[in-house]
Amino acid sequence: SIAELETEYLQVFFAHPYAAWERGSNERHNGLLRRIIPKGTAIRDVSEATLRRATDWCNALPRKILNYRTPQEVFIEEVNKLLGF
Repeated sequence: SIAELETEYLQVFFAHPYAAWERGSNERHNGLLRRIIPKGTAIRDVSEATLRRATDWCNALPRKILNYRTPQEVFIEEVNKLLGF
């Protein structure tokens, strides 16, 4: 349950239905993916190569919210912290 996940270090928040402004980063990513995979396309109809290209492109795109680092760079930094590097 959510209560079991929450600690003094972790808080869980939910966006309201139909409130896109509460999910800015999520909506931004949806827009980026729509450049490659049109809205309404069934995911089963998208090739693995197209999915890989879309995810690789999104993860290599610098983000202002990440101080112009890429999600991939930030992820690797966090994993390295966990591993003690």
